[in-house]
Amino acid sequence: MNTPANLPRTEEEVLAEFRASGALLEGHFQLSSGKHSGHYLQCARVLMSPARAARLAKAMVAGIPTDVVERIDVVVSPAMGGIIVGHEVARVLGKDALFLERPEGTFHLRRGFALDTGARVLMVEDVVTTGLSSREAIDAVAREGGEVIAECALIDRSVGKVELGVPFYPLAAFDFPTYDADSVPEALARIPITKPGSRKA
Repeated sequence: MNTPANLPRTEEEVLAEFRASGALLEGHFQLSSGKHSGHYLQCARVLMSPARAARLAKAMVAGIPTDVVERIDVVVSPAMGGIIVGHEVARVLGKDALFLERPEGTFHLRRGFALDTGARVLMVEDVVTTGLSSREAIDAVAREGGEVIAECALIDRSVGKVELGVPFYPLAAFDFPTYDADSVPEALARIPITKPGSRKA
């Protein structure tokens, strides 16, 4: 699908949306993946404007091939980060939006949500780094009786390296360096750690 001219189309235009909302943070962050970084994209903040969230969701859907869009039955997102963007993507598609939760550590549907057997699911995330949460969410959809046919995300921090087992359509990819806990640069290690993600430590 072609992205309309008034929607963010390039990495720089997407990053401008984060800058404009104060959602590009600098410091020392431990990401949900466990890796460390000097940058954090706070998607909750970039999505706090309903108008901006709608614009980004339209751009995300525009990046998904038409033949995939036509097969989607329902949108599913992992909580917490995927809920808002998933809801907005579902609005664009005219589909229902469900979300997975993991209060005991394993994703599953709650709150009366259920998938029809064989339902074709678009998984929607905010940020993908290692893909761990996405793969866990995709497995959960299979346990719930659905099939994830593709995933889209606002940001791919792996810059194309992540393997999800399904087609992946990120709106933008940013190559902010990330580090394992035992290889954090000295300058970054001197900064107190912030853990902004929703995954339990």
